Amino acid sequence: MLEPSRSKELPVSLLTDPMMIEACQVRDFGRIFQLVKARAGIYPSMVARRCDLTPSRVGEVIAGRRQLLHMDVIERISDGLRIPGRMLGLARRSWETPPSLAVTSREPAEVLAPSAVEPLAAGLPGADVDSILALAAERGLGASTLDALHSSIADYWRRDDEHGGETLRPAVVGQLRYVVDLLKEQRPAPLRDGLHGIAAELARLTGWTYFDARQYNQARAYFTESLGLAKAIDDRQFMANVLACMSLQATYQDKPGDALALVTAAQDQARTAAGTTPRVLAMLAMREAFAHATLGNHGATHTAISEAHTHFGRISSGDPDPAWVGYFDEPKLIVDTGIAHGRLGESALAEPLIADALRHEHASNHRGRAFHAFWLARTQLQRGKLDEACHTAMDALAPAAAVSSQRVAGHLREFYEQLEPFRREPAAVAFEARLREVLPRQVSGSPRP
Repeated sequence: MLEPSRSKELPVSLLTDPMMIEACQVRDFGRIFQLVKARAGIYPSMVARRCDLTPSRVGEVIAGRRQLLHMDVIERISDGLRIPGRMLGLARRSWETPPSLAVTSREPAEVLAPSAVEPLAAGLPGADVDSILALAAERGLGASTLDALHSSIADYWRRDDEHGGETLRPAVVGQLRYVVDLLKEQRPAPLRDGLHGIAAELARLTGWTYFDARQYNQARAYFTESLGLAKAIDDRQFMANVLACMSLQATYQDKPGDALALVTAAQDQARTAAGTTPRVLAMLAMREAFAHATLGNHGATHTAISEAHTHFGRISSGDPDPAWVGYFDEPKLIVDTGIAHGRLGESALAEPLIADALRHEHASNHRGRAFHAFWLARTQLQRGKLDEACHTAMDALAPAAAVSSQRVAGHLREFYEQLEPFRREPAAVAFEARLREVLPRQVSGSPRP
């Protein structure tokens, strides 16, 4: 049986659903198993594995031919599916979080060796001097200050696309804390609101860099901070943007139910916001398609894709689009459509769309080129086009090497593992040789990158 800490958590929306609550109260495990399948994508075979039951026994429970009454079995179900003990009439389980909603502790910062920091530190003023200088500084802020901060954010995003956010993050966090500090002082309403918006953007960017590094707890903490900053000025479009980011992260964490709940909340925010543009609605509809595709809902995925294209078709040159949604252009719409089909296993639909968008990808967007090329390679491999898939993946190695992105590395690993049945084929041998040449650390010492 899997350790409880390793089991995929059920989405919050399911645990708070009245149907789920009632089923747990009466210990109707047939209904519970049906709900976790429909809402969390946990199929009966997975239920059996997690709860140390036989698949036939789970099937009989779902069909109503068997009841589960023994306390040790009920405890295994609670632990295996991560259903809080109180919902099933049990004591608090050992894996349950404390009742206090403590923020997830962040990973300790890497400590540099003394020899690496002492020479530089000796030439810098102490913290007390910094504080004195900050107090003495004249901080006359105006519209030009906000413009400069917005310009730096745009530059951060460009550099993030080109190189990844790992080395960029300290500067972004520093600027975030600087802006938050400015908010502690009394400001005129327009300036205060502008600073709140900038802080929200910087917090989202920080969360994004952690998400791209697959440090999900840190990402969630910063996304939550961004959400609160946007809520303080009732910027519902930006709140929708942050919730959409969190939805995308949930798909990577294999929490499709959470992904759908978050993007639904994002769409609710956007619909109640004044002046939400078609481009924003198109982006949100595509994130909804990703969530449905991860759940395996074919019809709902196709409907969401259609809605995304309908909204996109209503875009006009005069729309007051927020700067943060400018990336969602026609090539992005096309490639995301292909990826949504790819997530459903519809490789014949996915391949030409991803290939077309890749041809229009900007050369400097190393992460986007690598990310989409690996998606294309996977769809080609699913269609039995081994030579084309390996050639596409080889083209992706150079941009993958140019950017620091654990998400890109994850897609490379997935493609490499899918090549296992073809490892002796010439195309696969050539790809692996090229992989060792371009990214030697990905394969050295291990059969997997």
